[in-house]
Amino acid sequence: MQSMNNTASGINRQEILEDVLGIIDFVEAAYREQQPVHEVEHGLWRRMLQLGWRLLSAFFGLYGTGDEGQVLELADGRQVRRLPEAQTRSYQSVFGAFELTRAVYGTRQGQKVVAIPFDQRLQLPESKFSYLLQDWNQALEVEMPFAQVSATLERILGFKQSVHSLERSQREASQEVEAFWQEQPVPPPGEEGALLVCTGDGKGVPMRGAGAQSCPGAGQEEKGMRAGSKKMVLLGAVYTIEPFVRTPQEGLEALFRQPRPTPEAALARPKPCFKRVRACLQRDESDSTEAQTRTIFSWMAHEVAQRNPGEEKPVIVLMDGQESLWNAAWDYLPGTEVTEILDLLHATSYLWKAAHLFHPKASPEACAFVKVQLQRMLEGQIATVIRVLRGQATRHKLKGKRFEKLERVCNYFTNNIHRMAYDQYLELGFPIASGVIEGACRCVVKDRMERSGMRWVLDGAQAMLALRSIYLSGLWEEFMQFRIQRECQRLYPFSAANDDVFQLPLAA
Repeated sequence: MQSMNNTASGINRQEILEDVLGIIDFVEAAYREQQPVHEVEHGLWRRMLQLGWRLLSAFFGLYGTGDEGQVLELADGRQVRRLPEAQTRSYQSVFGAFELTRAVYGTRQGQKVVAIPFDQRLQLPESKFSYLLQDWNQALEVEMPFAQVSATLERILGFKQSVHSLERSQREASQEVEAFWQEQPVPPPGEEGALLVCTGDGKGVPMRGAGAQSCPGAGQEEKGMRAGSKKMVLLGAVYTIEPFVRTPQEGLEALFRQPRPTPEAALARPKPCFKRVRACLQRDESDSTEAQTRTIFSWMAHEVAQRNPGEEKPVIVLMDGQESLWNAAWDYLPGTEVTEILDLLHATSYLWKAAHLFHPKASPEACAFVKVQLQRMLEGQIATVIRVLRGQATRHKLKGKRFEKLERVCNYFTNNIHRMAYDQYLELGFPIASGVIEGACRCVVKDRMERSGMRWVLDGAQAMLALRSIYLSGLWEEFMQFRIQRECQRLYPFSAANDDVFQLPLAA
């Protein structure tokens, strides 16, 4: 697509009207020639892009070079002079490329440019890519591979962007994520649920190069994945929800889908309110995960303080049995009285491990065994479940590795028994399964970052996780506006004192 220089000011209305009339002529000719609609639509789209380019070039032309005279007085009282040589910069809009010539001001030629009125008036971005194009790029990048984003937008807009520039732009945008989360407004109290829930979990991301190390707690390697090629991402989620009182029998039926819930029952089940999800992959020089633990759990503590200032809501921490996560919750939520709940789905997975030591996998006997023990678990009889498991080990004369597996299951329940009062949690209407964070592990990480053949470097993975978390938290538009405002404040902190019409928009 063509590019323009903005040195000529004013709008050539005749040329623009000729373009509009040309579009009308094209439609009438398509009708006379009986062209198929898909060809007409394609032709219209290309002509509309060209018209948009001409209108935007006319808009730039109205500003000329932004020349404010020989001397420009800044808002802080300093005076700067127009430098002899104007400067040109590239601007890539969704309509095409532009070369913009601007008058620049400073103390003397060769020194740092102090002010560029043209850039300031138009709030031009730091990079050559327009904010709208950056928005489209990054919204697609959190869902699609970079090369696919480039190819998709090339088909739509008619110009190509390099994968490198897309990756760099995403990393630059991700630098504002932490500040964005810290400045998020508190949800309206009247729209919040009565319970405040914090949950966390880890998920492995395939890494590129020799620096990728095995992630602690990642469990079995996936098929086709070289051992030691993943790093563990820490995910956290905070939301409120209304209580949902159930009986142990109803909890058991929900797990085994007997019977399936009616549409009315599904609608009656409360939904999470203002669910916010974050993911972090950070390491220090010793490859410690302390940095990401601090990021996620500090954010959780901030959310709890903001959304439960009077501590009137019960605070629930719902996670699996990873002790490091529970220790972090203790460290970062010290002033909050919380109810710790072991995720029932993880507890159930341990029951299945035990059942398969006594009965064949997928057998009716194994299923019946799990259902009986899970019923007891939901009734709060954790000590009874442990005794039954050890009794079965004696009865089946488990030895060696099979006995060790059974002991690991029993020790898991013993260590977490204070988090397994499921009968009380059900009676209070507390959530007992971490479906929210499990869904986050799938949506934030797996669906985008574990596609066939994908490998990541640390910075690139963190940038993707940061922006994808915002996208899946439903805050994309808010983040893009926040980022634009922050960049404009950084690039254009002062307006010209002798310009009484220019106003710099500030963040609310």
